[in-house]
Amino acid sequence: MNLESLRREYLHGGLSLDELAADPLDQFSMWMQQAIELGIGDPNAMTIATVSADGQPSQRIVLLKHFDASGFVFYTNYGSRKADELDTNPKISLHFPWHTIDRQVKVCGETVKVSAAESLKYFASRPKESQIAAIASQQSRVLTSRSFLLNQFESLKQKFNNGEIPLPDFWGGYRIKPKEIEFWQGGANRLHDRFRYLLQDDTSWSIDRLAP
Repeated sequence: MNLESLRREYLHGGLSLDELAADPLDQFSMWMQQAIELGIGDPNAMTIATVSADGQPSQRIVLLKHFDASGFVFYTNYGSRKADELDTNPKISLHFPWHTIDRQVKVCGETVKVSAAESLKYFASRPKESQIAAIASQQSRVLTSRSFLLNQFESLKQKFNNGEIPLPDFWGGYRIKPKEIEFWQGGANRLHDRFRYLLQDDTSWSIDRLAP
């Protein structure tokens, strides 16, 4: 396996300052819409990085379910490893890897839990099987076997066969309030275009070009 020989040029076009929106959420919205229209698989998939109390970073992929001027929202089990780490250290980093169009977006900020009403609204919109799976899985905990998980799932399916499924008190959303957002566009000869938005004290955003 020769990984050193794996390389390609990034030729999908550059990015200049005059193309950027003044607000990074507007810029993100444009890029997300383009990713959706181009048919990129799971365009809302993002890697999130959290840090444990002893300083160990951990990453995993989750799905972005909403974003607006107040931030980026995803949902999870509040007993999971990511939730435990965010309870200790609310700082987080998000990364959207849109490789097929040579783009990346990185977001750094802090998390707050969304309201129970907001979590319930999203939970109720999920397919019933996904609602049941959220209850059946003790996320991040040691599992004795897959059959145990499937038995839990089937048991809950029978329990809620003819009724609505209540929002579990251990499940809900997080909103990331961004302080830094970087847009990366691949360039020829590894001369990529990188622009970083930084939140200022007056809530405006500064924009800097970064060396690739």
